[in-house]
Amino acid sequence: MSWIGDHYPILFLLVAYTAVLAQHALAGRRQTKGLADYYVGGRSMGGIALGISFFATYSSTNSFIGFAGQTYSYGLPWLLFVPIITIFCIVSWRWVAPRLRQVTASLDSVTIPDFIGFRFGSDAARFSAGLIVVLASLLYMTAVFKGAGTLLATFLGIPYWGAIALVLVIVMLYTAVGGFISVVRTDVIQGIIMILAAVVLFVGTVRAAGGIGSLAAVRALPEGAALFTWDAAMPFPLLLGIIVAGTSKLVVEPRQLSRFYALESPQAARQGLWVSTIAFLLVYSLLLPIGIYARNLFPAGIADTDQIIPEILSGGIVFHPAVAAFLVLALIAAAMSSLDSVLLVLASTCQRDIVGVWQGAIPETRAIRATRIYVAIFAIVTAVIALNPPGGIVMLTAFSGSLYAACFFPALILGLYWNRGNGAAVLASFAAGIVTLVCWKYVPGGSNIHAVFPALGLSTTAYVVLASTGPHNDRLADAVRAANRGTQDG
Repeated sequence: MSWIGDHYPILFLLVAYTAVLAQHALAGRRQTKGLADYYVGGRSMGGIALGISFFATYSSTNSFIGFAGQTYSYGLPWLLFVPIITIFCIVSWRWVAPRLRQVTASLDSVTIPDFIGFRFGSDAARFSAGLIVVLASLLYMTAVFKGAGTLLATFLGIPYWGAIALVLVIVMLYTAVGGFISVVRTDVIQGIIMILAAVVLFVGTVRAAGGIGSLAAVRALPEGAALFTWDAAMPFPLLLGIIVAGTSKLVVEPRQLSRFYALESPQAARQGLWVSTIAFLLVYSLLLPIGIYARNLFPAGIADTDQIIPEILSGGIVFHPAVAAFLVLALIAAAMSSLDSVLLVLASTCQRDIVGVWQGAIPETRAIRATRIYVAIFAIVTAVIALNPPGGIVMLTAFSGSLYAACFFPALILGLYWNRGNGAAVLASFAAGIVTLVCWKYVPGGSNIHAVFPALGLSTTAYVVLASTGPHNDRLADAVRAANRGTQDG
């Protein structure tokens, strides 16, 4: 009973929050009439909701724990994350969203791998894209589980595995039951909570650290001056690569792009652009400086920067327990807003683009039922991996983003804007991107440049060469041209 008395604020908030998620899951189940509803909300959702969902889906505990704490060791250059993520957000909504919405509707596509397969007339490209989605998503989900588990274990004083299990059960159930509609509805609430939490977390931490001007005290600390140089923790090109790998996902990652499938109109895309861009700019401008201010709170040093935010919340020095409980809830919401989207993408990709390529078409009710089973399977598998994760939050997120950027940029962006292309070009770009990412560390001098840059360059080159010299699918090129005309008319 003493444990409950010590933690009743967060326990009360978690119970209330879980009740809201359950209500949204049931509402999503009632509104799901077919496969398109379960996967992409029936392509009939508004821009404001999807704009918040786009922001909330990206902004997991990776952001609130991993990215916010990383400035502690990466220094001020890490703040370049803010303008770069804002630019990628604008690019994604302005140039990818309208075109992708119209092309995928004309091709009857509901996943990124099936778009690739339909666009290029290649089941091999579709199947390979599905495998890439599974690998990259598992890595990313592991990072999210690690962040959520670390936070709950630290704040509630429970075993790490117990914290992982709690998050697993909640997110697995409401995602499986409610599908895309439930995911977006909960994302809206989670996104609003995260925006409020970013403001509170920044104000409280900076005040406890000595105010906005206390960066001078950070510079005076041993090794503090190095944090204000371009090569604070590593060569700047390498740091820039980590940032690009972590932010370029807004343009190519399936969990982000699935929001564009669901847009009801081109006008909704314009609304989503404004909503998500403002949210990204505001929240990351507040989150990212927290790590460097934390130097004044933990001058003795912290080995694992993923522990900085949990320590700030659990110590009782910076925030009142009730405020800390709200912030913990916000970070759990951040984790769930990403986990649910990735789980749904994983499950739908497995059912439709991996098993489905072999199995062939099945009734929609069976497909939905199978997808729900895959949601549970992938959630459990990732939770088990997160018990002993293969890396830190930022590194896992960066590699996942690098994989998506190197493999999917040519097929997605050039596939939308260039009528040429074929399955061989797509497969070659996949191979070039993956091999470069894995082998770049063995290249002399490669440690000074992040692998995402050469991987993206070589995968794009491979695609362009084979697309230029090989055949292309006229029927699908007609669909792209029709989408171009629709975008211009809109």
